[in-house]
Amino acid sequence: MARHRGGPGERDRERTGRQEGRPARRHARPADQMYRSSLFMLASTAVTAGLGFLFWVVVANFYPARQVGLATSLISATTLIAYLSQFGLDSTLIRFPAARTSRNGQLTQSLALVSVVACLLATGYLLGLPLYGEKLLFVRDNPLVAVAFVVLCACAGVNLLTKSVFVGARVPQFNVLVDGLLQGLAKLALPAALVGFGTFGIVGSTGGGYVVAALAAQVLLHRKLGFRFDFRTRGTRLREQLRFSVASYSASLLNLLPQLVTPLIVLHHLGAEAAGYYYVAYQIATLLYAISWSVGDAVFAEASYDPSRFGVLLRRSAVIMAAVQIPAAAVVALGSGLVLKLFGHGYAEHAQALLAALAVAAGAVALNTWATFVLKLTGQLKTLVACNVLYVTVSIGLALSWAPRGLVWFGWAWAVGNLAAGLAALAGLALGRGSRPPAPPPPPPVPPVEVPPAQHRLPYWARPRQPEGEPAGPDEGAPAGPYGGEPGGSYGRPTEGQGPYGPQDVDRPDSGAWVPGRPRTAESHA
Repeated sequence: MARHRGGPGERDRERTGRQEGRPARRHARPADQMYRSSLFMLASTAVTAGLGFLFWVVVANFYPARQVGLATSLISATTLIAYLSQFGLDSTLIRFPAARTSRNGQLTQSLALVSVVACLLATGYLLGLPLYGEKLLFVRDNPLVAVAFVVLCACAGVNLLTKSVFVGARVPQFNVLVDGLLQGLAKLALPAALVGFGTFGIVGSTGGGYVVAALAAQVLLHRKLGFRFDFRTRGTRLREQLRFSVASYSASLLNLLPQLVTPLIVLHHLGAEAAGYYYVAYQIATLLYAISWSVGDAVFAEASYDPSRFGVLLRRSAVIMAAVQIPAAAVVALGSGLVLKLFGHGYAEHAQALLAALAVAAGAVALNTWATFVLKLTGQLKTLVACNVLYVTVSIGLALSWAPRGLVWFGWAWAVGNLAAGLAALAGLALGRGSRPPAPPPPPPVPPVEVPPAQHRLPYWARPRQPEGEPAGPDEGAPAGPYGGEPGGSYGRPTEGQGPYGPQDVDRPDSGAWVPGRPRTAESHA
């Protein structure tokens, strides 16, 4: 016997909520979703960092410190190019998704733009190496290596964008598989095989992970979210949200500059070996910073989805950051020497004090991260950019000033820069108290299509084609999913009959689930 789901009054309240635009009661759990998203993103980061840790242990044992130092500069450049290619689209796709009928086009244009810009930036980087990277000219001098570097940069950019797509679609568990396991295992398998390529063997191993992750993400977008390439521009909303995209892009770029420029400063002032020590210590410290970064991404996605829970989500995100990051920072600071011994005696001798300083800086990083996401949600875009300018100025300025004192002072420069930016952001929030995140404009309604009940039993490819100029019904055309014919037109948001991977059993005649936009029948009232 089928289990009775609530009484008639409860079902009526759920139907009334849907008709008035409110989510059904069984889906109205945004706080739980924030915890879930935070845990999945933390898991993704933990898997990535854990496999990355093993990757650098393998690299440190197969390659000399000088090659590691040169490779870290190229990897930093690849990461910078990937972020430069985003143009703020990673945040825009979360904050302002297009209507259901235009989401394929929105994502297609975003992927194309990111890929093309990444290739152009990588080419420009190689052409300018004589000005800022004479020790890296071997990449440009070999045509095959140069082409490989450009392709790896494009894959890194695509992988970064699809990571945000999964977060916005509220399926962050895909990032655990793609960005964590598949990318990490691919990287881990390559260093020994590419040791004959010297420095570029390390870069190629990292890039191989980007390639595998980018391809796996496209498969998941196609099979699980119903994404299909669509180059039509109508309704994508990218131009309408240009101001937000530019401000978010500027802030993200400024936020990344100290992380990517500091290894170059170390390389220039202290040499390739010191750059290798710095990079390994910083990679370990990112395990701590990933806590605040992951929770910040989760609260940004959830507050964009449901602005009415803004205050609750902010308070809970602050509690999560403090409860997890402070103990973890203490453990890393006290055990820095033991951790670095896994990489070799030289790393423990030269980078222990630096890693301890970076661990102490975890509290400042959490403050800066939390305040930055709040500024983005409340629309205080000028303050957001100004705080990141302060962060860049202090961090890089102190790194340049303190470089002659030794490697550990780069860690203290990083801490002071984050603390200054975080305090400035809090001051900006205090002056703008009372602000709330503006609700994203609702997508245009999709008129219902009268489909005879008998056609519900046909597969989507066997149903009559919709005449040109008329919108397709919610269950026609491509398979249902957040980018195709998803019931209700939500961007990965729960609707009647939908699970975390997309709609479930909505086309079955015996499912009893009513899909918004589909005519009610006697079966749907049962």
